[in-house]
Amino acid sequence: MGEAVDKAKSFISRYLGDVDKSDTTKQILIGAGSGWISGYLTMRVAKTTAFAVGGGIILLQLASERGFIKVNWSRLSKKLEKVVDRVESEISNQDRAWTDKVMDFFKNNTPFTSGFVGGFLIGTAT
Repeated sequence: MGEAVDKAKSFISRYLGDVDKSDTTKQILIGAGSGWISGYLTMRVAKTTAFAVGGGIILLQLASERGFIKVNWSRLSKKLEKVVDRVESEISNQDRAWTDKVMDFFKNNTPFTSGFVGGFLIGTAT
């Protein structure tokens, strides 16, 4: 996986260069394009995930109603609460350094940030 990351960094640096040293128009266009792609992909993934989870729950309920399986819903609920608690604790214990770097980048590149936000909103609408 390290090789793929290196190739992606090489691609980005070769075609986009150093975004914060670019002129304002290029920053806005790069931000809008990457925002639109991110928003579009986010909506596609969200719809697919919602369909899969919702369909799975419906199938479980139908199978339970028809007597094919017996679901202990209270036990399942308790297990899910434990998983949610574990995920929340893992997220809260993660290093905040990368978020600080992202926030610094967005603060220092206002044209890129505004383009990204606008593109993201357009991407989620399409």
